[in-house]
Amino acid sequence: MDDGLAHEESAFINFRRYVPDPKHGFRWVDIKRLGFSEESVDDRGLLAALIGHEQFRDDYAGGGVLPDGPRHGPYWLRLITPDLYVSISQEKAVQNLREWVDPLGDVPAELEADLQREVFARLAAADAIYYLRELGDEAIHDWGRVHDYFHEFVLIDRSAGRVTLIVAADD
Repeated sequence: MDDGLAHEESAFINFRRYVPDPKHGFRWVDIKRLGFSEESVDDRGLLAALIGHEQFRDDYAGGGVLPDGPRHGPYWLRLITPDLYVSISQEKAVQNLREWVDPLGDVPAELEADLQREVFARLAAADAIYYLRELGDEAIHDWGRVHDYFHEFVLIDRSAGRVTLIVAADD
């Protein structure tokens, strides 16, 4: 079945590359960009297409994308629906991410530049931003607690015909 999304590219920002402090060495941001062409698809339809796409089947724990995988981040994939995503403003998304990044203190210039290019510029260009709310203990898969923090944003940029999945986490 064609879900209407085509994976274009991915990026990965590993904070360990910039911050040698092991206290923050397992912090990272994963970015997946998928294109779409149908103008008539509404946001909920795009969220459903993303959830159904094989790139969404990533446990973010080193295994990568598993086309038939049952997990997404710390959650059982079967329990994730478009209704679990809440619409948030660009300001709120930036605030959430800055609060997560700020415990690092002074962010190294190279890390800040990568975050600006791969994350914050995409937030600024998005027509809509959705945040995956907490799903609760019943949705955590068998070893899903490997993530200390798990922030997931879905950006929809209609002018570019792109959905961007941003996961920022600690493990």
